[in-house]
Amino acid sequence: MVDPKVAVVIPTYNRRELLWQTLFQFTQQRPGTPSFEVIVSDDGSSDDSASVVRYFEGAIPLKYHFQEDNGNRVALARNVGARLASAPILVFLDSGTLPGPDFVRQHAANHENINGPCAVAGYAYGYDPDRAMPGLADMVKRCTPEETVRHLGREPGFLDPRDKAFPDGCEPGLSHGGRESSRDSIEWKNFWSINCSMRADDFWAVGGFDEDHRGWAVEDIDLGYRLFRHGVPIVYSRAAWVVEPPHPRNRDRETELSELRTNMTRFLSLHPDSAIEVGWARFYGYLSRPWRVEHTHLLRYRAQVRDLDVADEIRHALREAAHSTEDYSAAIIGAGGSIPDMPGRMTLLDFDDSLLRLSLRDGQHGGYNLIGLRVPLADQSADVAVITSRVIGMWPHWGNRILDEAHRIARNVICCGSYA
Repeated sequence: MVDPKVAVVIPTYNRRELLWQTLFQFTQQRPGTPSFEVIVSDDGSSDDSASVVRYFEGAIPLKYHFQEDNGNRVALARNVGARLASAPILVFLDSGTLPGPDFVRQHAANHENINGPCAVAGYAYGYDPDRAMPGLADMVKRCTPEETVRHLGREPGFLDPRDKAFPDGCEPGLSHGGRESSRDSIEWKNFWSINCSMRADDFWAVGGFDEDHRGWAVEDIDLGYRLFRHGVPIVYSRAAWVVEPPHPRNRDRETELSELRTNMTRFLSLHPDSAIEVGWARFYGYLSRPWRVEHTHLLRYRAQVRDLDVADEIRHALREAAHSTEDYSAAIIGAGGSIPDMPGRMTLLDFDDSLLRLSLRDGQHGGYNLIGLRVPLADQSADVAVITSRVIGMWPHWGNRILDEAHRIARNVICCGSYA
């Protein structure tokens, strides 16, 4: 047997019929497809999904692993599947999705044609957790995935929700999301495990999926974030597409949304980052505009106040709050790059990571690259929270949330400058 170049890892849970449809499409890959293997990682199914795998043995190279049902442990299931892989390229796919006939070849082509590492976010037609496209279920029963794409084309309800992120007419190796290439990019928020790939070496270099993750959503953007911070850019590919047929979900939508919010909180606690904090606030309903719009506003405002030094107002606020005692703790929201030399224990928060590093360089205080929407401090754990004038420009959109969070973490809140 030829060593596989690509390993496709498919987690599954009680989706016997959907798994059959997915595996069948791997028997339909076009001639000339690079050698590949498929690994089904079962998260405790009770519907005899193993018999589906046995049915396709001999038709495609298959491996199967079963883990006991201990709640939704899809991240662990994916990692277990990846450990069984012998190929240098890992593709992750959901059970039930229907890969196109060039699916394997296109994922492999991106990794072969791009100079350097990349993580590929593949296109997902028909994916919408909130509503099914009318007529799509019937069409996928009658037509091949390729025919379905040809018939439905650019129908709005059929497009991937991330459609605008995918450049038109891109070929393998040219499908970069070119709008953001700096370390401030949040392209990782579009890295979804319904259809994605990366080199195995890069996957394991960042630890794979978070195996302590439970429930629905966020484990994939967490991986995308860590890959991106590790220097692996996110690449989009329309050519490496799948179709997601409508199907019953394992949990109701309200449960999934609750799990998503819980997992966003965990994501933020593991990686305190103002970009993630904006997403957390968006999913909790504190912000009304889309994640990217809110983040773009943050980047623009950050540039406007980069040279704003608030050391004097911090000094004045702490003198007012501390009175004659030196034994106090303070949270400084909008700390900037210069902190006055004062007694007490400070937790510094700022949305400009480069300035925050300057404030923390002497090791005297702790801090986080955060706006102040969600702070990893316990209730009433600080004597005072100081909100500096660096935050004034955020007040029209985010002020109420920042003020509520300041009152949560501190017994006394002082706002510097003029807040409307």
